[in-house]
Amino acid sequence: MRSIPAADGVKIPHGYWSIQIGSCISTDPGSLFRKVLCLTMSESLASVQQRFLSLSLSLPPAPKPIGAYTPSLILGSFLYVSGHLPILSDGTLLRGRVGSDLDADAGKQAARHVGLTILATLLATAGSLDRVRRVVKVFGMVNCTPEFEQHPHVLNGCSELFAEIWGREMGIGVRSAVGVASLPNGVPVEIEALFELV
Repeated sequence: MRSIPAADGVKIPHGYWSIQIGSCISTDPGSLFRKVLCLTMSESLASVQQRFLSLSLSLPPAPKPIGAYTPSLILGSFLYVSGHLPILSDGTLLRGRVGSDLDADAGKQAARHVGLTILATLLATAGSLDRVRRVVKVFGMVNCTPEFEQHPHVLNGCSELFAEIWGREMGIGVRSAVGVASLPNGVPVEIEALFELV
């Protein structure tokens, strides 16, 4: 079984992040608690983008649709992300089948690459991760041999990445991990996700 490239290492240009507190300001003395609470929440949300930048993650280009679908869709306070594949920083796809070409840990690394690809789409759609309050759901499909049983371990590659950025409480939502006989272009993992917006 072969190894795959590490997901991190190359710095990306710093984006913007800010604390929006204008809507919290009031002349009502009784609103002090609300102002403090709002400021605290704003700082917490702003730190998401800052934390992301501090990790110096290498993101691939945000994928463009190659069929009759959109990579992401905002509906009300939710951002839906279509199934994403593991795209490397140079734009190429990571390929292989878990259980034959890749072992469980290499599959987990592939899932982390999918998570990085999803982050690229989030930034392209929302402009800043400060707009994303939390991860709601992750659904992952693992291209694997019939006897492979470590699907949750593979999906941890994506889930742990999100936890690094949003923290465990807001970065880990509900999840399903299933095995499939094949995936588009022979990739090892495909993941779709649902996020709540601020």
